[in-house]
Amino acid sequence: MASDNAVDALIKQLARLPGLGPRSSRRIVLHLVKRRQQQLDPLVAVLTEFQETVVSCKECGNVAIGDLCPICTSEERVANVICIVESVADLWALERSRMYKGLYHVLGGVLSAATGVGPEELGIPRLIERVQELQATEVILGLGATVEGQATAHYIAEQIQHCNATVTSLGRGIPMGGELDYLDSGTIAASLIGRRELT
Repeated sequence: MASDNAVDALIKQLARLPGLGPRSSRRIVLHLVKRRQQQLDPLVAVLTEFQETVVSCKECGNVAIGDLCPICTSEERVANVICIVESVADLWALERSRMYKGLYHVLGGVLSAATGVGPEELGIPRLIERVQELQATEVILGLGATVEGQATAHYIAEQIQHCNATVTSLGRGIPMGGELDYLDSGTIAASLIGRRELT
């Protein structure tokens, strides 16, 4: 196969995407070559529209078309409760549950001295301003149970303690329908520490 042509360039670009390697990228490219009108042309149109219209919400960091996302503009959301998450993927996961009705704040990462990610890089000063502007009564720390996630949660909790908002965190433990045999030891340990008496 000739190098540096359009096919190779597309394979290399696709291989950079999460979950795709060179082999799966080659299969996708060959599939698109065979089905240009049915799938390649519509895909190009969708990607062009995506590039021209999709941005990050200026308020919370969610994916948006325009300045604000549908969650931030919805009148049905509880405006004085904010859930802080690491990524848009986490926000989407919480939304799939259909249980949470408040607002979000996407950090875009967690604090990490090793990689030089500090409060400024995560926009934590803006988060504190938002908590004050919305007069939040509750701030939910929806960050992962990793060392960096918990360090970030503790830092944020310290920074907003003067804001008169109750600070809570997502529960840890065995998920609904989870079987002990399939769970990792950290999850089982967290479920034991957080156990409660049945009523």
